Amino acid sequence: MLSNFHTHTVRCKHAIGTERDYTETAVSKGLNILGFSDHGPFPDKDYGLRMQFEELPDYLEAIDNLSNEFDGRIKLFKGLEIEFHPKYINYYKSLFDEFGMDYLALGEHSYTLSDGSMKNIFFAESTCDYVEYARNIADAIGTGLFAFVAHPDIMFINKLAWDKNCDKACDIILSAAEKYDIPLEFNANGIRRGISSFPDGERLSYPHDGFWSQLKGSKQKVIIGSDCHIPEQIRDNAITLAEQMCRGMKLNVIYDLF
Repeated sequence: MLSNFHTHTVRCKHAIGTERDYTETAVSKGLNILGFSDHGPFPDKDYGLRMQFEELPDYLEAIDNLSNEFDGRIKLFKGLEIEFHPKYINYYKSLFDEFGMDYLALGEHSYTLSDGSMKNIFFAESTCDYVEYARNIADAIGTGLFAFVAHPDIMFINKLAWDKNCDKACDIILSAAEKYDIPLEFNANGIRRGISSFPDGERLSYPHDGFWSQLKGSKQKVIIGSDCHIPEQIRDNAITLAEQMCRGMKLNVIYDLF
């Protein structure tokens, strides 16, 4: 089975291609399942680089129409990649109950600090930030609202060396994923970013070996996500490399969330 549950569209303002473009490309590349997970809007604030809340009905209608049109050729699912902020708990529930969403992917970029303020993990000041970030992910996992954790190791994009806080953050995320039996995403977009120089050596920003090697041979569910921002990335060399890396680490890769 070939699938992808991490798909963006032009609506997020930093991707190319419509829902139709991605569906047609997925069919041409032999995918059986395509899950749309464009960056989710919030009803009361524009957090940037995402569709507007008013666009949400059109997004879902487009997927429904394509699902009918391509019935028998590919299975389409309606999802969003979205951050977890505790104050929006009722909104997340409404996305299922009122909007008919199939799934939410937890994609933490901004996260809520213990004092209620928000921070973006791309701008971590020290590895201490990783621990609070991981706790936020664990809290989100505990709600049962998310189908998988997108790029759970994206914090390692920061130019910081591995230390005991990295160990602690990884343990928090991995323990929560195991407790609630939620898949973790091995993200191919990090592979597309290529190898860079970090204080502890040359490596990919993510996926990070220090994180994923802890799952070698385990039963923890792992899903490979393209995180595609152009249709051709639905299945490209980065996906092939991701599959090879997962096999090399003997990760328990799954291909369907439902």
